[in-house]
Amino acid sequence: MSRSKLQHIKIIQFKLILFIFIVFTALVYFQFTKIENEPMNLWSDHLPTGQCGIVLTGAPGRIREAFDYLAQKKIQKLIVSGVYKDSKLHEVFPYLPFYPEVNPEHIILEKKSETTYGNAKQSFFITENLKCTDIVLITSQIHMNRAYRMFRSTFPDRIEIKKLTLPNSKSEKRIWDLGLEIVKSLFYYILSLV
Repeated sequence: MSRSKLQHIKIIQFKLILFIFIVFTALVYFQFTKIENEPMNLWSDHLPTGQCGIVLTGAPGRIREAFDYLAQKKIQKLIVSGVYKDSKLHEVFPYLPFYPEVNPEHIILEKKSETTYGNAKQSFFITENLKCTDIVLITSQIHMNRAYRMFRSTFPDRIEIKKLTLPNSKSEKRIWDLGLEIVKSLFYYILSLV
């Protein structure tokens, strides 16, 4: 192979690598802005209400906020999705005795899921049994974008999904957590294109 052909191939390879890098960087930035721009509505004057609430475990504070929401009668039933398989209600939320207005029969612990996709799939079966026509999805800002997309792709259009976006916990504010969420969001975004 001649020297000029070899240089031409190297230039094409370099342009291809540069193109892939630019596309990847743009996709990462796109996912980052979607995560960072997710509006938090916990302290809004117009909080969403629904028949069922689904709170995703994984960060401190989410379950407590969901129980507060149930106590305020903003939702009628609460599904706590992603609970360890051997957990009991008093272990998941030990403050339940301080919530006399909450009926423990209105709380369902979903114990099969281990991923956000699993949360959506398993919670769908429960909402179908409860005959919920609308749900309030409860999770933190860093997680809401990806979680909402998972739930929207899993739940039929006849079930309205509203968001209750909570502030990120201290453990979700680290750069590592944001990077991991961007990678997960990017993975599912690319998967949805295929």
